[in-house]
Order: sequence, then structure tokens, then C-alpha cells
Amino acid sequence: MTYRSSWMTEELDQLQNLTRTFLAKESEPNHGRWTEQHAVDREFWNKAGEIGLLCISCPIEYGGGGGTFAHEAVVLREQGYIADDCWAYLVHSPIVAHYINAYGNHEQKQRWLPRLASGEFVGAIAMTEPGTGSDLQAVRTTARREGDHYVINGAKTFITNGTHCDLLIIVARTGNAPGGRGLSLIVAETQGLPGFERGRVLQKIGAMGTDTRELAFTDMRVPAVNLLGPAEGQGFVQLVQQLPQERLSIAVNAAAAAEHAVDLAIAYAKERTAFGKPLLEFQNTRFVLAECRTEALALRTFIDHCITEHVAGRLDGATASMAKYLATDKQCEIVDRCLQIFGGYGYMTEYPIARMYAAARVQRIYGGTNEIMKELIARSL
Repeated sequence: MTYRSSWMTEELDQLQNLTRTFLAKESEPNHGRWTEQHAVDREFWNKAGEIGLLCISCPIEYGGGGGTFAHEAVVLREQGYIADDCWAYLVHSPIVAHYINAYGNHEQKQRWLPRLASGEFVGAIAMTEPGTGSDLQAVRTTARREGDHYVINGAKTFITNGTHCDLLIIVARTGNAPGGRGLSLIVAETQGLPGFERGRVLQKIGAMGTDTRELAFTDMRVPAVNLLGPAEGQGFVQLVQQLPQERLSIAVNAAAAAEHAVDLAIAYAKERTAFGKPLLEFQNTRFVLAECRTEALALRTFIDHCITEHVAGRLDGATASMAKYLATDKQCEIVDRCLQIFGGYGYMTEYPIARMYAAARVQRIYGGTNEIMKELIARSL
């Protein structure tokens, strides 16, 4: 079945081919090894930067590619099409770089974005704390102003790119105002920074090749000029404004993974025989795959609509929440049904469908749980 997303252009076709070739050569053959070491190779980031995949939608004057979110979507989608659950591109480019691009001043953008674009810096964002989960207003990490510095104390968990991060956006409490009003975003350059500690590598049930760990800050001094935004107390508003892009990014990747799962299952059902004939000749198999193909295509068309809206500046938070919850729910459902077609082999990690099954589960949790997504949608009714 041939379907072309309405937002694709000739330029994006070229980017798609470039990304596909790069991932096939530099990412796909290494998934097993990266899973064992719980992180991609550090130099992989530099290779991605060399060919222009990082910060691809940031301004050219700051080292970016000068594209739009559609360019980011192409990369995210290609990752889904090869079951790449190792490289946390989503955190580095669509999330971290865009906080800096949106709220950083000229000097900050000039200092950080070119290094993120080249791969010299790997970006991470420290939101979640033990005990807070999706409740960002409950953040307890503090940043106390002391002269020309902030003194930061606290702990974060589930931090993607925690091992490799050179540039870390920290959600911290800079004031006594309750809830989100006292939060600010402060950027730390972590290399050789006293008081910065990388904690244990977290043992996950899936996406084990993604670099995820705990971080701790003990009297960590960060220059006050590293505050994102014109004043303290803007952090929660900044987070709310950027979360739709994060959630749409998750949805793009989820929809692509669902499509890929169907493709894998169809190919397997054609070659695997049972009771003297290919699995695809059994009515139940045909019906399951027909349903999965239909749902994956319907999901993609909705995500395509959301991408178009976001590029045009019209995507609202409620619709982004719809995209995130629907795409990740359907990803888990479709991958599960496709795995069943593989029988016992679907439970073996040497088969991509098994890794996809384990990796899909977290999609309904991070970026805001799907239960929170439904609450946000309900508030817009």
C-alpha cells in the first residue's frame, strides 16, 4: 500500500533517504550492542551532527538546519520504521534544542545550539523527580540565588541521555510561590561541574539501549546567566508551551512503529507455514492483519493532520494530547496483536517484534501519562 503524507516535499524526501541510509548503516547494526551497554556510542551523536540531522529545525544562524517540525518528524518516523529504541534523538533535538531556541537569549543560543547541532554537546532535560511523576508542580529541586550563581540541590530520575548529557536543562524551584509559579528552567554545562553526579543506570523492561539514569545535584553552582527566559518563575509556563511538540514527537514515532509492526507481521505470515500452508492463508491471520493495517493507516492520517497543524502554528495542547494518547495506545495494541502472529518466536529478543513490544509500553507513560492526556483533553470540552 502506497500512502504519501500530505506534508512531505521533495526536500523532505531527500532528508528521508539520507536518514534511512544513515540509520541503516550506523544505527540498525548496533542495536544489540547498544542494548547490552545501555547507551548508544558517544561518537554516534557526532556522526549524526556531521550529516546535519541534529537541531534540524533550529535557525541556520545558530548552527541548525533551518527547517520546520516536518524535518524532525521525518527523522522520528524513520527511527520507528527500523524499531530504533536506542537513540534518544527525540529528547536532544525536538525537545532540548527547542527550549533553548524558544526561550534563550542571543548569547545563550549562540553558545549552546551550534554545539548541540554538531553533536559536541548531547542534550537532556531533568523534569521528573522521585515521587512526582507527571505532577511537575510538585518539583522539589531548589535553585537558590547566591551572587552570580544558582546553587542547585535535588535529585532527578528517569533522565534520558543522562549518561552522555553535556547540556542539561533543569526544572528547579527558584521561589517560594506554591505550585508551578515558583519554577524556573536553568541550563547546566555538566562537564567537570562540581556537585553534579550521575547516579545509577536504570534497568528497564524495554528500550534498554536508551541511556536512562538518575541524576543528583549537591550544592551545584550554575551561572545565573544560564536561566532560560527573562525572569525567574517562568518555568511552568515554558514547559506547558513546549509539551505539545514533545507529545506530538512521541506520537509520530509511535505511529511509525505501529506501521512497522504490521509490515513485519505480514512478511512473517507470508513465509511461515503451519498445517501445510502459509499463515497468511488462515482467515484469522488475514483478518487480524487487515484490522491492524487499517488502524495503522487511520492513525497515520491523524498524525499527519497534527504535523500539518503544528508546522502552521495551529496545534493546540488538547489535540497534541489526543495524538500522544491515541498513537501510543494503538502502538501497544497493534504491536501486541502482530507479535501473536509470530507465536513463540515473537517472545525471543532476537526478533525485532519482541523488542518493539517491550519498548512500546513506556510510550503511554512518559511525556505525561495517557491518563493525564485524557484529563487535558477533557478540560477543553
